[in-house]
Amino acid sequence: MSNPIAFLNGEYVPLQEAKVGIMTHALHYGTGAFEGIRGNWNSKDNKIYLYKLKEHYERLLSGCKMLWINLPYSAQDLCEITVEVVERSGYQEDLYIRPVAYKSEEKVANLNLKALADGFFCLAVPFGNYIDTDGAINCCVASYRRIDDTMVPPRFKLNGLYLNSILAKTDALATGFDEAIMLNTDGHVSEGTGENIFFVYGDTIATPTLESNVLPGITRQTVIELAKNELGMKIEERPVDRSELYTAEEVFLSGTAAHIQGVGTVDHRVVGNGTVGTVTKKLQELYFPIVRGENAKYMHTLTVASPGKNTYDK
Repeated sequence: MSNPIAFLNGEYVPLQEAKVGIMTHALHYGTGAFEGIRGNWNSKDNKIYLYKLKEHYERLLSGCKMLWINLPYSAQDLCEITVEVVERSGYQEDLYIRPVAYKSEEKVANLNLKALADGFFCLAVPFGNYIDTDGAINCCVASYRRIDDTMVPPRFKLNGLYLNSILAKTDALATGFDEAIMLNTDGHVSEGTGENIFFVYGDTIATPTLESNVLPGITRQTVIELAKNELGMKIEERPVDRSELYTAEEVFLSGTAAHIQGVGTVDHRVVGNGTVGTVTKKLQELYFPIVRGENAKYMHTLTVASPGKNTYDK
C-alpha cells in the first residue's frame, strides 16, 4: 500500500503535509533548480530502478551554483534521500521524482540571491507516458525562441527558465500539435520544450551542440552512447538548420520524461514515412530494458529502491 512521503528541509513528512509559505522567494521569482527523475517499476523484481541517479544530482548541484544555493548535501546524500522517499512512499508503479533546491526565505522585493536562505525538497508521484502516444508525434516549430545562455543559462534546469518552454508547449497543444521544437536566437534548431532532438541520416545521427542552448540531457548522453557503442553509428554534434526538421530520414526526441520519442510530422510536413523510424525503434528497444533493470550489462547505471521497505524510523 502506498503512503506518499516527501523530504522537506531535513525531514520526511507525509506528502500532504509538505508545504511552503506564500512569501517563499522561489514562488515569486522562480529561484530554484530542479530535476526530473523517473522511477521505473519492475514487477518481476519488485523493485523500482532509478537510472543515472547520481548524474541527475550532479547536474542539480551545478544549477545550484548558478543561483548561489548552498545545500548541506552531496550528490550521494541526495541519492540516498531519494531512495528513502521512494521506499517510504511504497508505490509499486512507474514514478516521477521531483527534487527541488530553492530560495526558501520568505522575503519579497529582494533580488540578491546571496542574501537569501536555501531549502530542498524531494517527492515522488505515479507517472505514465509524458506524451500520450506510443507512435510518432506531430510537432511544430515554436514562435518562441529558446532562451540564450547570455540571458538565463539553459544548460541547467532552473525553475523560472521553464516558462520559456511552457509558453511554447501550450501554444503547440492549443493548435493541435503534440510538441513544439524550439529554435535558438540565431535560427538553428535547439530542442523540444522538454526534450533533446536527434536527426538520422544513414549511419549518422546529428544533434545540436550544447552551444545551441540545449540542456545537457541525461537521456541525450545515453542515446549518443547507445548509438555509437551498440549500433555502431556516427554522431555529429553540430548546428542544425531548421530545414533539416523537414528533410531528415528520421527525427526523434529524448528526455527522462519522454524517453525516446519518434517524430512523424513537423509543421504538417511528413518526416521519413511518418512513423517511428528504424533507428529510433532500435534505440527504444535498447533503452527500455536498460532503465527497467532488464539488461545485466547496464545494471551499474541503476540505483535500486525497494518500495514499502519498513526499516526506517517513523
